[in-house]
Amino acid sequence: MSTLSDCDLDTQTVTKAYARWAPVYDLVFGAVFERGRHAAIAAAERIGGRILEVGVGTGMSLPQYAKGTRLCGVDISAPMLRKAQERVAEFGLSNVEGLWVMDAEHLSFPDDSFDVVVAQYVITTVPNPEATLDEFARVLKPGGEIILVSRVGAEAGLRHSLEHWFQPAARKLGWRTEFSFERYSRWAGQAPGMRLIERRAMPPFGHFCLIRFGKGEAVDGADRSEPVRAAG
Repeated sequence: MSTLSDCDLDTQTVTKAYARWAPVYDLVFGAVFERGRHAAIAAAERIGGRILEVGVGTGMSLPQYAKGTRLCGVDISAPMLRKAQERVAEFGLSNVEGLWVMDAEHLSFPDDSFDVVVAQYVITTVPNPEATLDEFARVLKPGGEIILVSRVGAEAGLRHSLEHWFQPAARKLGWRTEFSFERYSRWAGQAPGMRLIERRAMPPFGHFCLIRFGKGEAVDGADRSEPVRAAG
């Protein structure tokens, strides 16, 4: 499928930005994104099986999964991933199969490798969001889910104006402020076998959402994915 490529972010910019964030990331974002993190983990554990965390960062989520969950983690930032590896060792997380430096748009896993793909605060930081979602869908097993916690930009009003004004500075920090929900829903409508299941507002201030996509598993020609639910 065709993708909407963005020129406002590139891999080098993102990699450098998160190398700078690595020493202070937990302190700055740990509490702010805590509820979104818990919501994503709960959604993933309802499915269980083998879970891939894309943009695992410093590994804040890893100790919070049930011990019976098999986890793999990837991140483009080696400094962030070193902190995640330290966390795995500190907590004795034997359920973590491995952590790899990897580009979200080019995952080195076979098709249909995971029951769940989790990406928290990732999609608005990658150079090509739709191509990245395509890659998530590729490595996801039929019947599985992509679970995002992600920024959703305002469509109009003061917040929309502020996001537009702040976007040049946000780019240097490694993310986008302008990213409409229409891009998520349009991707789901075009990606073969994928369906939007849920959109739920997350703090802080409802600027983020938990977004779930299901990969249909045909049974007698029917798609078993749930209908979409929206909240918040």
